[in-house]
Amino acid sequence: MPVPPEGAPCWADAMFDDIEEAKRFYGDVLGWTFGESSSEFGDYTQAYARGRAVAAVVPPMPGQEGSSQWCLYFAARDAAATADRIRDHGGELLMEPMRVGDLGTMCLARDPGGVVFGLWQAGTHEGFEAMAEPGAYCWAEVFTREPEKSDAFFPAVFSYRSRRLEDETDFRIYDLGERSVLGRMRMTDDFPPEVPPYINVYFTVADCDEAVSRALRRGGVLRFGPMDTPFGRFAAISDPQGADFSVIDVTATTGEMPKITDVD
Repeated sequence: MPVPPEGAPCWADAMFDDIEEAKRFYGDVLGWTFGESSSEFGDYTQAYARGRAVAAVVPPMPGQEGSSQWCLYFAARDAAATADRIRDHGGELLMEPMRVGDLGTMCLARDPGGVVFGLWQAGTHEGFEAMAEPGAYCWAEVFTREPEKSDAFFPAVFSYRSRRLEDETDFRIYDLGERSVLGRMRMTDDFPPEVPPYINVYFTVADCDEAVSRALRRGGVLRFGPMDTPFGRFAAISDPQGADFSVIDVTATTGEMPKITDVD
C-alpha cells in the first residue's frame, strides 16, 4: 500500500500483560498469525492477516501493567512538526518523537479531552499492509466526554473537515480530502465513569456473529450488538485483558445511508 497521507490512520497496536493469551484470542477471533517478537524493540510482535501486516501486540512498559487498550496511529510527514501542532492546540505529548531504528519515528499524545493516540512517520515500515479486508483495520471512532475539545483539536492538527450525521444526536465524521477517516462519538452515561476516553478501533470480519461467538468462547465480553447498520453489521467487544475493539462485516449493510452535512 502507498504511504498514507498526513492524518490518515496508518497503524494500531496494543499492550498486553499476557502476550501469548492475546495472540490466542486475536488469532481465533480475527484469524491473525504472528511474526517473531523483536527483542530489540521491547518484544514488539506484528500480527498478519493473510500474510500482510495489520497490527501489533507488545508487553507493557514498566508501570503500565494492567492497562490494555488499542492505540491508533496517524500518519505524519514530520513527526516533530506534528508534535508541535499538538502542543499548540492544547494537546499533551506522552512520548516525544522517537526514532525506531530504520522503521520510522513514533510519538504518543493525548488530546485536550483525554484521548490517547499515536503518530507514525514512516521509514521502512509504512503501516497497514491491508485495510477493510477480513482481519484488517477499517475504521475508528473517538469516544470522548468532551466532544467540543476533540472537534477543535483533531481538525486543527490534521486539517480534517468536520461533518455530522443528521440522524445522530452527537456524532461527527472527520474527512481528509474526500475520504472519511475518523468518527467522533460523545460518551453517554452508559459508559461507567471509570472508563477513560479512547479511540475505538474496528477490525473487518467475514461474519460478525461468528466473530462474536469466537470472542465469547475465548473469554471476551460483548459490550454492544451485533447490530445492523448501513455501514455493516458490527459489535463492540472487550477482550479478556480489557482492551476494547469492534468487529464489522462491511458486506452486510442494512438500510439507507444517513444524511451527512458539513459543520459550520
